[in-house]
Amino acid sequence: MTDKITVAGVSVDTRHWIGGERVASAETFTDHSPIDGAHLGDIARGGPAEARAAVAAAKAAFPGWAATPRTERARILHAIADGVEKRLEELAIVETTDNGALLRSHRRGVMPRVAHNFRFFADWLLRLDHEDFETRGHTNHVSWDPAGPCVLITPWNAPLMLATWKVAPALAAGNTVVLKPAEWSPLTASLLADIAAEAGLPAGVLNVVQGYGAEIGDALTSHPDVRRISFTGSVPTARRIAASAAAHLTPLSLELGGKSPLLVFADADLDLAVDLAVEQYDNAGQVCLAATRLLVEEPVAEEFTRRFVDKATRLRQGDPRDEATDIGPTIHPRQLEKIDGFVRRAVEAGARAVIGGHRGEGQYYAPTLLTDVAQDSEIVQEEVFGPVLTLQTFATEDEAVRLAGDTRFGLAATVATGDRDRAERVTAQLVAGTVWVNCFFVRDLQAPFGGSRLSGVGREGGTWSFDFYCDLKNTVTAPKGWKDHG
Repeated sequence: MTDKITVAGVSVDTRHWIGGERVASAETFTDHSPIDGAHLGDIARGGPAEARAAVAAAKAAFPGWAATPRTERARILHAIADGVEKRLEELAIVETTDNGALLRSHRRGVMPRVAHNFRFFADWLLRLDHEDFETRGHTNHVSWDPAGPCVLITPWNAPLMLATWKVAPALAAGNTVVLKPAEWSPLTASLLADIAAEAGLPAGVLNVVQGYGAEIGDALTSHPDVRRISFTGSVPTARRIAASAAAHLTPLSLELGGKSPLLVFADADLDLAVDLAVEQYDNAGQVCLAATRLLVEEPVAEEFTRRFVDKATRLRQGDPRDEATDIGPTIHPRQLEKIDGFVRRAVEAGARAVIGGHRGEGQYYAPTLLTDVAQDSEIVQEEVFGPVLTLQTFATEDEAVRLAGDTRFGLAATVATGDRDRAERVTAQLVAGTVWVNCFFVRDLQAPFGGSRLSGVGREGGTWSFDFYCDLKNTVTAPKGWKDHG
């Protein structure tokens, strides 16, 4: 195994980062670029031994980091953000090469957001306090105590941004971290370890271990010294993690799949509604929040569809490193097969592909819109996680709400309407962790984020992140019983 590989001119260490040192494994797994299938390198494949070593390093580093003053923790997090900004171009090109998302998006939005994750939670830490309050003359003081070692398991669709969305508040709270990135996109997590070390983060406070699913995951999530587990990914994996964590009642934060609706009412700005719908193809549809179910009021359905097709067919699919590209590849051949299987079964069941419905060359799948789909069909009920949307119509507001809520998921919803009263009525009835009205993907880190039903457990963001990553303690002090020591 080669310890380092070069990706788009950037040197990336393929070993784990445990206790402030690079650690190799006896076995490796291969990492390929979804852009052209190129072999990027062989990555250290960890298992139970590496999991135990990483948790041990996090446990050993915890007392010192937990005792570090808030101001110093915040300073180091800002230094990590500085390092991200300094290496922004390197992080962007490595992540694009590794997971196929648009380079222009990484440059302009994703990597700046990575830096912002660290700055936001560093600053939020310094303002994190509850006011003391009185109970029959007794003083109640609430403190935010670091919980301990945290295991963070992150997905492949936005690897570094979603990793740091967890890492930053966990570190800010005074915890130590074992980060397990997705095996299909592990490279920027390794670069993050380098950046954190250069910023002065003490050894063992952040550990990065790589490996395949349960081979390393079970050992991490069942470890008795782990105090928090945060996972973003699929429902089946979440069930396995929850079962593993149950032995020690380890608190979980789970951000899972979605099958979100976009409700388009006849009084909506139709051009805006079409723009919102076409935006759902972002990142080749590999976005958990994507509103993949278009629900359109009957009087405007024909015109909406015409405008949608006109706009969507002008999207350019190709190499994500090209500034002009709008849609890149799917992450992995297995994911491509999954997407294609969903569409083929839907068409066999009677769905009609208005656009797309087929593979392109390599790992590319054409942006697809399916109509004539039944509410109880697989394509409407199950998460595809690709550039595939369905379109259904509704006659009344009540029917729109019913269709929107008729899935097992509840991650997000989007509403397009020109009527404020309707917006209030409809959003009040939708089951979703986030609802956007006449907009999409507007995210503020101080807002709670998470899902309902099978879309997740818990909320993170702002104070909610610290609620999860801390043990809140209430100290009640009596006004009497003190001795005067002069």
